[in-house]
Amino acid sequence: MRRLILVLLACLLAPFAQAQGSAPLLHQVLDELGQHPAVRADFIQTRTAPALDQPQVSTGHLLFVLGRGMLWQTVTPFAQTLALTGTRTARVDADGRLHAMHGDRGVSQVSQMLQGMLGGKVDAALRQFDVVASGTSADWVLRFTPKQARVARVLTSITLIGDRYLQGITIDMQDGTRTQIRFASTRAAGALSTLESGALSAP
Repeated sequence: MRRLILVLLACLLAPFAQAQGSAPLLHQVLDELGQHPAVRADFIQTRTAPALDQPQVSTGHLLFVLGRGMLWQTVTPFAQTLALTGTRTARVDADGRLHAMHGDRGVSQVSQMLQGMLGGKVDAALRQFDVVASGTSADWVLRFTPKQARVARVLTSITLIGDRYLQGITIDMQDGTRTQIRFASTRAAGALSTLESGALSAP
């Protein structure tokens, strides 16, 4: 589950490519997201697949601080906190100590990509997705479809919904697997705890 979350986030947060007839709205959305450099949110993640008898559900909390990284804290079905700072991914134990994690290809880019997205930056150098934006800046939908054939063989689309904040992510795979992440109670982060500050201080 952890590998799935992080790899899909890596795909999702790759720099935006060209928006098909919806560039103004795309830029408005990114500008709005960039107004919130430090946020907290609760999440519920639901994964369905043809091979699963019932959905796999996990819940937890997210803390994102622009320029420092993010903490992804799973509460159920098991407790685990991951810190993504710069090029480093680590598990955070109950005492706030960081334990480096290896073997998740592309995970080192997740925090940087997320910061680019929430910082309102568009990098036209990487054209990995076609993007269609619909709605308004206060109620928007962004749908990403891969341009590269090797990615399209695995990934069907990624859809983002939001208003002032990112409210949901849906990832549809070619094998029929769907992962939905919904955010709730998104708010300004406020002061960080000692543990949070320490976990996000790693380079």
